[in-house]
Amino acid sequence: MTDIIVIGAGPAGLMAAEVAATQGLSVIIADAMPSVGRKFLMAGKSGLNLTKDEPSEPYLAAFGPLPDSLRATLAAFGPAQVMDWAETLGQTLFTGSTGRVFPKAMKASPLLRAWLARLNALGVTLHTRWRWAGWQGDALLFQTPDGPQVITATAVVLALGGGSWARLGSDGTWTQYLPEVVTPFAPANMGFVVDWSVHMTGHFGAPVKAVELSAGRLTTRGECIISARGIEGGGVYALSRAMREGAPLVMDLAPDRTLAQVSAALARPRGKTSLTNHLRKVLRLDPVRLALLAEFGMPYPADLAPLIKALPIRHAGPRPLDEAISTAGGVRLDALDDDLMLHQRPGVFCAGEMLDWEAPTGGYLISACLATGRRAGLAAAEYVAKR
Repeated sequence: MTDIIVIGAGPAGLMAAEVAATQGLSVIIADAMPSVGRKFLMAGKSGLNLTKDEPSEPYLAAFGPLPDSLRATLAAFGPAQVMDWAETLGQTLFTGSTGRVFPKAMKASPLLRAWLARLNALGVTLHTRWRWAGWQGDALLFQTPDGPQVITATAVVLALGGGSWARLGSDGTWTQYLPEVVTPFAPANMGFVVDWSVHMTGHFGAPVKAVELSAGRLTTRGECIISARGIEGGGVYALSRAMREGAPLVMDLAPDRTLAQVSAALARPRGKTSLTNHLRKVLRLDPVRLALLAEFGMPYPADLAPLIKALPIRHAGPRPLDEAISTAGGVRLDALDDDLMLHQRPGVFCAGEMLDWEAPTGGYLISACLATGRRAGLAAAEYVAKR
């Protein structure tokens, strides 16, 4: 019997294994994929945003309402601790103008290689192509290249990921083994479907800049992208939870001008100039914003200023779950104690994106996976020590 088995080799699982092995315990990691950290590596392709360097209160507020115990877990391994940890793995970091923290190497692979070397030095055993297939009594059943394997451990950490990006390992199939405690997955940090008219095809792939986006009580100045399938990008992702829950998306095409200023600009004489050219001249609207105004504003009302300041962006709902950056849903927080242990299965701890919480992009998701993995790993080690 091993002390602890960790199922899932993303950031949460690797962190759980690290802190447990540091306590001198025997640790096995099992992952269904041929190699570890696949979604982590994909996140680093455009620059590995490890965390957000900001004070504790705004950092925690970004996660929305959470139980006090989970807030404490996130606070105990927040941005400062994540940065310190990454530097112990030889990663030199820098902080961008928006507070986002990246390794100078930008990619995830150097950090992951150093991390795996640390785990190996701690004596952690890693099995790839081991897919968890549920329980066999108190033991864990795995389907492996060598046939079924049954493993017994004193404590178990489940870090199985969410339900998006199935090709990278986060396929959500584990929910069949924990049906009583799971809330169905929903997409998070995702794009939305828009059935564009033909005149928008020339703008596919274009960024929408110098706008303000709002949904419900949330507002952001982030950019978004027009794609053939709809609208996506950081500005949309920041509002995606509110939009998924039914809040309409509204775009201010001239956020640096008041409604009165827009009205005054539109009232300037335009002579024989077309309305489109007049809008371009007096409000400096670029072709993309003009196209959006035509797409969602036609036929134009007599008073165009309110529409420019609050253009409704009609969409047909979120893109499919497997295209989402992350997921909401998963193991309900009320099914866990303060140490992230399942009430119904003593000695089984849960961590990472498989928990029913939601983080925005910008470093929050990875940081929270590390923090919950750390909490679960420490708690599992404490559980073993008491046995």
